Amino acid sequence: MSAAAGPASAAGGPSPATIADIRRLPLRLFEDERGWFCELRRESVLPEPTLQTNISLSKQGVIRGLHWHARGQSDLFSCLQGMARVVVLDRDTGETFTEDIGSDNPVAIWIPGTLAHGFEALTDLIFCYHVTREYDPAEPDELGVPWNDPRVAHLWHTKAPILSARDLSAAS
Repeated sequence: MSAAAGPASAAGGPSPATIADIRRLPLRLFEDERGWFCELRRESVLPEPTLQTNISLSKQGVIRGLHWHARGQSDLFSCLQGMARVVVLDRDTGETFTEDIGSDNPVAIWIPGTLAHGFEALTDLIFCYHVTREYDPAEPDELGVPWNDPRVAHLWHTKAPILSARDLSAAS
């Protein structure tokens, strides 16, 4: 599998990633009477190192995304508590990927480079994403695709999501 950002394209940006570059990483839970333990990330199995970790709490019905990064930031998604529907779109081909992850399906999803990606909170949840670039508020690298884009609208569970102002503006 190729590195998420890949070599530079002729235009100087990262080479486009494809849906085939997504990695599904099953998480192994070690459970006992105290609860469970899980190894969430091992850098040696990822196509490129992660540099920042983000955690969000989302209420049921929230959609975060779809976002993509012109400079090719890759993400490793995991749902720590509750259930989330991950949706990924290849903006060039229209090909999509979706999987429900979390308490009932403990997996992490590696989303490479320039693919548009987001998630829906199917329940109240805690979501973790490791990213390959540190966020720079002076030079943000996050672009949007509307949640209700015809290529992905049918993939969401909710038809009336709770959206941030930024995600709402991408939908207008």
